[in-house]
Amino acid sequence: MGFEFLQPVSQIVEEYLEDIALQSFGKKVIVHTKDNFPELDAVKIAIIGVLDNRGQMDGKDHVHLNYIRKELYGLYPGNWHLNVADLGDIHAGETIQDTYYAVKTITEQLLKQNIIPLVIGGSQDIAYAVYRGYDKLEQMVNYVNVDARFDFGKEDEDMSARSFVTRMIIEEPHNLFNYSNVGYQTYFNSQEEIDLIEKLYFDAYRLGEVCKDITVAEPVFRDADFVAFDMGAVKSGDSGNIVKFMPNGFDGKEICTLARYSGISDKVSAFGLFNHNDTKQEAALIAQVVWYFVEGVQYRSYEFPFGSRDNYIKYIVAFEDEELVFYKSDKTDRWWIDVFSNEIGNNKVKNVALLPCSYQDYLSACNNEYPQRLWKAQRKNII
Repeated sequence: MGFEFLQPVSQIVEEYLEDIALQSFGKKVIVHTKDNFPELDAVKIAIIGVLDNRGQMDGKDHVHLNYIRKELYGLYPGNWHLNVADLGDIHAGETIQDTYYAVKTITEQLLKQNIIPLVIGGSQDIAYAVYRGYDKLEQMVNYVNVDARFDFGKEDEDMSARSFVTRMIIEEPHNLFNYSNVGYQTYFNSQEEIDLIEKLYFDAYRLGEVCKDITVAEPVFRDADFVAFDMGAVKSGDSGNIVKFMPNGFDGKEICTLARYSGISDKVSAFGLFNHNDTKQEAALIAQVVWYFVEGVQYRSYEFPFGSRDNYIKYIVAFEDEELVFYKSDKTDRWWIDVFSNEIGNNKVKNVALLPCSYQDYLSACNNEYPQRLWKAQRKNII
């Protein structure tokens, strides 16, 4: 099953849960304690701690999630009806490969049970192990990385929090269909890495672009399967992380908005938070990021995939020698562009017909500007 790798939450957290208000979130969560492992039949989200920081070379040797859990469980839930379980922690294995195996195995089991793994690391290379949890599902994966860096590395480089995306791209099985970075800061990424993003038709959004209009990122999350946040993408003035100081980055409100976009996406089936520095100050923001993700999952509209198009307004834009067909939901005002695809490659992707887009994409098409997201989709032979 894989759940044997999980250790109960610490005694400190257990004692804290006994004393918090009955209305608090911690009283609603089914927690793995030394005397009880949660029943998962009706669970929608499963929190997993990973206490392994070896991939972050400048991180602490020892991590725990006590501060984060106490901050999170002291918050009050919204009008939520979904069930959340805290499955406890995966402790660092004898080798980092042991940790990866445990994370992959548990992720795979939860995905098969239609439970969203909410993984709190640890260094961000743990995201690679979560990604590998999709291997036996025989589906292609759209991965979104909220990060100041692309996390590419050399092929012969040992995997770390700074190089794990390269392993996603080059290692078999080749499940990675699309990689999107949200919030990169140009001076942290070489020109060769920026060129590689373009060469592979991946998506990347600069920090300034997203901060100017955060809604440009929403379609990216709507098309994601797995979303990972590097907490280094948040400026230290808002995160409280002074262990590794970041003068620029998202503010607290923006990172919580991106977490809600992740949660409200019908397609996102795994979510991770990594590269925190195990401080009380940063724990407060991480708890609120988790809260907003759970809030988003609660209010999913389940518009993907379309069961019927009766609830959508269809817009046709004449564009040179073709027609671009857009759909707007009259329920959420979200937009899609119609993309007719053939089966590709190993038949893992079939009939990818609707690509999430924004109202701005529609306006651009009306102004005879080809939507960038559609152009990249075409270059990757979706259609």
